[in-house]
Amino acid sequence: MPKTKIAGVGMYVPKNVYTNHDMMKFMDTSDEWIQERTGIKERRFADRYGETTTTMGVEAAKIAIEMAGITSIDVDFIIFATTCPDYYFPGCGVLVQRALHMKEIGALDVRNQCSGFIYALSVGDQFIRTGTYKNILVIGSEKQSFAIDFSTKGRKQAVLSGDGAGAVVLQPSEDENAGILSCHLRSDGSGAEALACYNPGTHSNHWIAKDRDIADYDDAEIGKQYISHKMIDKRQIFSHMDSNVIMKKAIVKLPEIINEALTANNLTADDIDMLILNQSNFRIAKYVQQKMGLTDDEVHINIQRYGNTTAASIPIALYEALQEGKIKEGDLVCLASFGSGLTWASTLIRW
Repeated sequence: MPKTKIAGVGMYVPKNVYTNHDMMKFMDTSDEWIQERTGIKERRFADRYGETTTTMGVEAAKIAIEMAGITSIDVDFIIFATTCPDYYFPGCGVLVQRALHMKEIGALDVRNQCSGFIYALSVGDQFIRTGTYKNILVIGSEKQSFAIDFSTKGRKQAVLSGDGAGAVVLQPSEDENAGILSCHLRSDGSGAEALACYNPGTHSNHWIAKDRDIADYDDAEIGKQYISHKMIDKRQIFSHMDSNVIMKKAIVKLPEIINEALTANNLTADDIDMLILNQSNFRIAKYVQQKMGLTDDEVHINIQRYGNTTAASIPIALYEALQEGKIKEGDLVCLASFGSGLTWASTLIRW
């Protein structure tokens, strides 16, 4: 059974830079407040009309495909991870297939938010190992700015989020000492509502106690359940985040899932040459770094420049680390993420 190697990596971020001072135009905040809590100095927002989650993913994919030494015609499967699809349905994968004029190949969308890219990578790894496909395009892309609550009430998430895309091409490798060593996926749905976009939706407040209704539906015998004017007027269409719950869980589960991958491969933290986390919070990243006993040179953090690009953050950081010469042939690279769901994941790659 062949190993799976990452043959190409690409990234794309919009040209529009919004500093913390720019964010002060839209909400009551400050550069000091944002940096102290998140480590973020600036982020990128896509063009309002000219860019979408898919178009950014396409640009990142072009770079990854070229680096892999193939063309878009050679790609035989697409896996697209995102929180912010262009349409509620269909998914972004088929839009990439159309945009890059690919063959009538399969396209799968993954909705695991910050953990989406590693989940998508794990799916691609299985297809490569079983010989089902030979060139798999995996994309993580987010245009979060179109749906952010840019107000003081929504600032906890607004100051965190950024737009961008990253992509990799997976191929089979006969080198037993290189490629993806293993992937590890976990979830705990008991915390699902801690980070979620409740509406539009069809949950009918089923998952929430009646004294905490999160959706005001219109009265009707059937229908009128997906969205209502009341939801819009009461700002119930924006996502919700309990940052304390997320922070406390992340700092426990990220080291756990990293150690799970290391143990499965008879390795220790001392063997890690580069750790790349989803870029959700600078303080979380530094805590995990300290917990794992890694140096600054062994962890790539770029949240200060791009904010939290969710499913796109790991492939963007991976591309940067490669371009900066931080990852060399033979290095042990660990990717790990934690996010909505609650979900968390890790993978070890021998480069």
